[in-house]
Amino acid sequence: MIQNRFLTGAALVALLGSLGLAPAQAQTDAPAAAPTPEAASGRVMSAVQTIPGMPPVVDPSNIYSEAAAGKVRADVASDPARIYVPNLRSNDVYVIDPATLKVVDRFPVGKSPQHIVPSWDMRTLWATNNAEGTTQGSLTPIDAHTGKPGAPVPVDDPYNMYFTPDGKSAIVVAEARRRLDFRDPHTMELQGSVDAPKCPGINHAGFSIDGRYAIFTCEFGGMMAKVDTVNRKLLGYLKLSKGGMPQDILTAPNGKTFYVADMHADGVFILDGDTFTETGFIPTGVGTHGLYPSRDAKFMYVANRGSHKVHGPRHSKAGSVSVIEFATNQVVKTWPIPGGGSPDMGNVSADGKKLWLSGRFDDVTYAIDTDTGAMTAIPVGAEPHGLTVWPLPGRYSVGHTGITR
Repeated sequence: MIQNRFLTGAALVALLGSLGLAPAQAQTDAPAAAPTPEAASGRVMSAVQTIPGMPPVVDPSNIYSEAAAGKVRADVASDPARIYVPNLRSNDVYVIDPATLKVVDRFPVGKSPQHIVPSWDMRTLWATNNAEGTTQGSLTPIDAHTGKPGAPVPVDDPYNMYFTPDGKSAIVVAEARRRLDFRDPHTMELQGSVDAPKCPGINHAGFSIDGRYAIFTCEFGGMMAKVDTVNRKLLGYLKLSKGGMPQDILTAPNGKTFYVADMHADGVFILDGDTFTETGFIPTGVGTHGLYPSRDAKFMYVANRGSHKVHGPRHSKAGSVSVIEFATNQVVKTWPIPGGGSPDMGNVSADGKKLWLSGRFDDVTYAIDTDTGAMTAIPVGAEPHGLTVWPLPGRYSVGHTGITR
């Protein structure tokens, strides 16, 4: 099956080398792997004490340094360039060729697909089908090299999914259960769970620089939940000052500051992750929803869905994208959706030139020029949600729609 493919021999050594992990006693008859980018440039690995097995932090001031434009792994670069769009109400995935902006494939998945999530090793894309209102949830594996789906894996309520930065566990976000299920990242066999009873609508997460904790949003509780990812333990809750509706969360390049999109507060909260305190707020637009870093890690793209409602409306005139500069925490650009729209979830292209977002209530996908804000809307299925862009730069993925490091 797709999710059980493993690398061996020289290929494994090369992959570990690209991650900055030199395997002890590794032997191969093939020529030595090329030095990692940081070694070739003479950069010294940082002293950040990461959890065991996690690839080292190359630049402590920028955890996205290895996910910059041009840093696509060789095995990933050979995958076809595609945009995978899960459609919540039509129960399928549309596949867009980013070069032609045309839909080139379409296939059914499970009920209520929410997100397309790249695996930690970046070889499988998982459609999280949480089968809203039922117990028939599943994960559909998509081969990243062929773009074709495999047999679904039954999993309880997989609204979203993340991976611990050491690659040892997938974290299935069981939103309706107020629970995080730690699973084997290949077979999805259950390893253990963390209950978060005071976190209704638990859904999105950001990881600390060292991988020791993650902060999750509680969409229907106006608060955040902090989780010890090593000991699998709930550390506590933080109530946001405006009591809003937190959606996506993004770890800042420094790995310690966290940004939280809030759909009711119409902006982005700033948190100190280590102390778990709220430190600021940035107004953006109506229905603030998705957060994505630029490939040079200087800016954050903020999708403002244009409404405070969970469902609709179509063609909201308030739909827009804000651009925040990390260095100043200021909005430097705002791009309205022409004719109105509902920008939701997505990612940035490998070269950093396009921001791809689903138009949740308009049944389209937006391709947005990151220099000018010019947009193209591409019709897709019914209620597109957490799309991903492929291939992506980076050594490994921590999940969601492709947050890589």
